[in-house]
Amino acid sequence: MNQQQRQEAIVDLVRRQGYASIEQLTEHFTVTPQTIRRDLNALAEEGLIRRVHGGAGLESSTVNTAYSTRKTLNLDAKQRIAAMLARHIPDGSSLFINIGTSNEVVAEALLEHRDLEVITNNLNVAAILQHKEDFNVIIAGGQVRSRDGGIIGEATIDFINQFKVDYGIIGISGIDEDGSLLEFDYQEVRVAQAIIRNSRQVYLAADHSKFHRNPSVRQGNVSQIGALFTDRRPPQAICQLMASHDVMLHIAD
Repeated sequence: MNQQQRQEAIVDLVRRQGYASIEQLTEHFTVTPQTIRRDLNALAEEGLIRRVHGGAGLESSTVNTAYSTRKTLNLDAKQRIAAMLARHIPDGSSLFINIGTSNEVVAEALLEHRDLEVITNNLNVAAILQHKEDFNVIIAGGQVRSRDGGIIGEATIDFINQFKVDYGIIGISGIDEDGSLLEFDYQEVRVAQAIIRNSRQVYLAADHSKFHRNPSVRQGNVSQIGALFTDRRPPQAICQLMASHDVMLHIAD
């Protein structure tokens, strides 16, 4: 593979994943990190990618990736994370499940459970769980987002505030190195904050790509959750913050 072919393949990989690290690209193309850095710098100068710390991405800080694309991005990692998280939910529990493709994979992983009560503002989660006769599935009221089946708005927040559940399962679009949990939609953030307030234990499901995205709306901080379920070790600054706030870290093999 010559330089041009490799650079075209890099752009294709970054577009498919949303982010690619220098380490991943080095292993994928069997070249040195210095070669990958030169490729990324050249591609960034051409405006084909966005150079970020430790790799390259295409993500905007104001517009999320299309739902149809997010459904398939890092799907294997999401499935491993979901299976691990599901093992920490006992039968007979009550829980919120929020908007997000990772949360939809978690819902699928919960289908082997029994006697769950699930309150959700995600129509896709409700559709996944509706056939379980021993589950009590409750859908929040509010405005339905056509692009992904999420339910948001003041009515949604009021509805969630009526409950106090054992577990709140949330996803996120990005995690900053200072621990900020970041999203793209202000209304979605307000619903997620209500879920955090009304859950005895908060579980965050986030694959490794979320540590390299920078949405502009602050949802909260990693110090507010009980456990992070991911597929790779987070950056050291986040690990230190989690340790100082007794936030459990679970990494799916």
